[in-house]
Parts: sequence; C-alpha cells; structure tokens
Amino acid sequence: MTLETVLPEALAVVVPAHDEEALLPAALAAVRTAALHPALRRLRVLTVVVADHCRDNTAFLAREAGATVVTGSFRNPGQARAVGVRRALRELGPSTPHAWIATTDADSEVPADWLAYQLARAREGWEAVVGTVMLPHTSPLADRLRTRYEATRPSDGEWYHPHVHGANLGVSAHAYLSVGGFPPLGVGEDHALVNALNRAGHRVLTTAACPVLTSARVLGRARGGFADDLAALGSHHLEGHQPTAG
Repeated sequence: MTLETVLPEALAVVVPAHDEEALLPAALAAVRTAALHPALRRLRVLTVVVADHCRDNTAFLAREAGATVVTGSFRNPGQARAVGVRRALRELGPSTPHAWIATTDADSEVPADWLAYQLARAREGWEAVVGTVMLPHTSPLADRLRTRYEATRPSDGEWYHPHVHGANLGVSAHAYLSVGGFPPLGVGEDHALVNALNRAGHRVLTTAACPVLTSARVLGRARGGFADDLAALGSHHLEGHQPTAG
C-alpha cells in the first residue's frame, strides 16, 4: 500500500467518443459544471475528448465546447482512453506527477460534485475511485437494473460494490502510470486497470456515493459493453412477460 499522499495539483477528464454527436454535448456540459465546483477553484481542469473513428460532428462539437480533441481510428476503447490520458498528461506538463485523471463516457452525465468528490477522496489518500452508474428514471429498465445491480448492497452501512465503469472512474497519475495505464482492449479496459491497481497495492475505493447518469441505449459503441448488458436485461424482461401457451 502506498503510504505517501500526493495532493492533486491539476485534473484531467478523458472522454472517448465514437459517433457521439447526439449525446456528447450534454456529457461535456455536465463535465463543465463539475469543473466549476468551488472546491476546484484553484486547480486547472483539462477535458480531453478522443474522437475515435468518428464519421459525424463529434470532434467539431467537442472543440466548440472547449475540449482538447484527439482524433484517430483506433476502434478500440482501451487504446482511445490511453491516448486521451497521454495527451492530457502531456498538456499538463509540470503538474503531471501530481495530476488526477477522471474518465467518463460520451453518453453519460456526471453529477455537479463529481470532480470535487474525487478530489476529496484523493486528499484522504485514496489513489483511485471506482464509482457506479444509474439509468434515467424514465427508462423502463431502470428499476430492473437497480435490483440486479444492487444485489450485493447491505441493508445498512457502506456498500463496497463490485462494479467497474469507465464512465465513473478516477485515478492519480502516479498510480496510473505505475501499472501501465489502460491496456488496448476492445472491452474491459477499465476492469483491467482497476485489477492492476489492486494487485500493485494501491488504495482503491469502490463507492456508490457519487453515481453517474448513463444512457439506457441497448445498441452501444463497444461490443460486450454496458449496452449489451442492458440489451440482455431487456430480453430477459420481455421473456418473463411472454403469454403462456394454452
């Protein structure tokens, strides 16, 4: 376990995006609101959008929103996140050793205290914060997902949940670099990073205290990702409501 607490001097938010012109503006607006939290008043907050094999206006809209934009044809979420982090740390320059990296997704909206919450945990000595997600309450899958998602939540006390989402993840630059960062995986790069952090003995907090709102779409950008889980959940729901024969 790392004993020395490194206080963040700058924050970087990395958002991979593939053809996300419809949802990205809301995602970036939410990040911008989080960056304006009073707790971050004296810190630099840099947002990097990685436009991965985009054929729409994703890159243009990201620049219009004030984000630093990296374009490429990686077709790989893990590689896109890693490229975004490298760009962010390069731009932060001297602040890199004491930077905090937060990641979210282009179809998600972080709460207004998202970055402030992660910063507070970093100041307590945590080297990574692994958060949860939730669906809009208007989604027909919201209640069903909550039942399965929170199956391990105790009736009282803190819930150290088993979930990992790139949409709600934060890590110190020092810890991130020490384990090699995001691996170039088509799916599960977030799990791989968190597993590496745990194996290396870094202080990793799993918490449901600051959930991120994510889209309820069932046709996602990464095969095997969260959207596929929702599609399967929807299929099971429909199967459970099929009329019986006879």
